[in-house]
Amino acid sequence: MTPRDVDGLQAWRAMLLAYNAAMRAIDADLEASGSIPLTWYDVLLELNAAPEGRLRMQELSDRVVLSRTRVSRLVDEMVIDNLVAKVRDDDDRRVVWAKITDVGRKSFRETAPRYLRGIEEHFSSHLTDAERRVLTAALGKVAASPAPSGSFPLPVLAGGRLKGHSQ
Repeated sequence: MTPRDVDGLQAWRAMLLAYNAAMRAIDADLEASGSIPLTWYDVLLELNAAPEGRLRMQELSDRVVLSRTRVSRLVDEMVIDNLVAKVRDDDDRRVVWAKITDVGRKSFRETAPRYLRGIEEHFSSHLTDAERRVLTAALGKVAASPAPSGSFPLPVLAGGRLKGHSQ
């Protein structure tokens, strides 16, 4: 292994460990406050940012970050709590849309401050301004690399703000 390979593996491991620690802490904070689970928030984040508050189930599966393998089951659970509705396409009955409901938007808005506070507490506060800028640029390069066929790029920032957040 070359030093570059070792550095790459160390960077990869550090990213995974930091991601895991921050996500577990944020999820625990949300649970302790009685908020929706982080995986549900991820679904609502994507639907809230989508045109008309809806995405085809396949698009939603491609866009969520936290639970890519069980999105259909997540949406079914969220339908029970009236956070999301599943709607058949009028033109193509094979297509099912996931659409955020008014209850879902309310839950999203109520959870957003807790989520953003968790990001600050469990991630951002551990970095200097310069480190945050370097990390954003470096990980942005990775995220912007060509996506596998059939998937969507995962832009995290839009105009300097988290996508889907109005705060």
